[in-house]
Amino acid sequence: MPGTPLLAIGRLLKRSLATLGLATLAVPAYSASNMDFSNEYNASSIHAQGDAWFIDRVRELTDGEVDITLHTGGSLGFRSADHFYAVADNAVQIADSLSGTLGGIDPIFLLSSLPFVADDIESAHRLYDIARPEYAKVFEDNDQILLYASPWPASGIWSKTPVTGMADLDGLKIRSYDRNGTEALLSAGASPVKLSWADVVPQLATGGIEAVLTSAEAGANGSFWEHLSDFSAINYAVPLNMVHMNRDAFEALGEANQQAVLQAAKETDAHNWEVVKKRLAQNYAELREHQVAIHDPIPAEFQAGLEKAAEPVVAHWVETAGDRGQRILEQYRRQESE
Repeated sequence: MPGTPLLAIGRLLKRSLATLGLATLAVPAYSASNMDFSNEYNASSIHAQGDAWFIDRVRELTDGEVDITLHTGGSLGFRSADHFYAVADNAVQIADSLSGTLGGIDPIFLLSSLPFVADDIESAHRLYDIARPEYAKVFEDNDQILLYASPWPASGIWSKTPVTGMADLDGLKIRSYDRNGTEALLSAGASPVKLSWADVVPQLATGGIEAVLTSAEAGANGSFWEHLSDFSAINYAVPLNMVHMNRDAFEALGEANQQAVLQAAKETDAHNWEVVKKRLAQNYAELREHQVAIHDPIPAEFQAGLEKAAEPVVAHWVETAGDRGQRILEQYRRQESE
């Protein structure tokens, strides 16, 4: 996978330096002290709030010995797509990354955004539980630790005019957030543009795009009602953010504080899955307050058309993910049918 050889070289170099008694020159020394945590989304987002909850738990469980500073809104200069290597290189110790933006590193990261596979919170949670060991392995192989997941409410379509039928997608300039979304929207007849979150509002303001594939949550955080008037709840997917930590920074904490961080991560994982269940009602209340027209549910024939258009995307992912992808989906579908 991209970057792994460089990391392997780095590990070999560290071992060589250790043999010479110079390892302390190669590996940064961390005290219980200060770590930076990067998040591309703003402080009011469900993800930043979950990250702040994690930091508070770490502080409580370590009696203040581990001090983590959360940087929201991409203020450290990193976007989700930058986070994997930034954390691997210890440029930042912890990051909250939209999983699909890491799809070029490993296709497993596109699992949660497969269209219409797991389109409600309960199903998405089951899929995550099945796939978590595979997520963790990719991070482990790249000198990182998967701490917890942070789910979004289901993705829908924000638009300037109602999008309630396949004809409304014809040629629509719509933002997608990863390869799955780009392929699915192309198949449905739209003209998708893959954009990082930081680029969405500027593109809306300049007319570069006229619609956005994202959740009611994200649109509310971005005050989309300043540019868009409608939200169609197509329940495309429940994408995940992954919160991951540099392994050297983790190991420098000492055993007691390491266990405290893992305990806080486990609690935050459970906390985030509970919080997201309540978020949609809050989002819809805010949208109505700003006169956004909510199309929920969408017409059955529109839903069927979207799902049909998405079938090749799922098949392509299974092909690229290989046996483990097939195994994950088979186990998930078996659980869903029980």
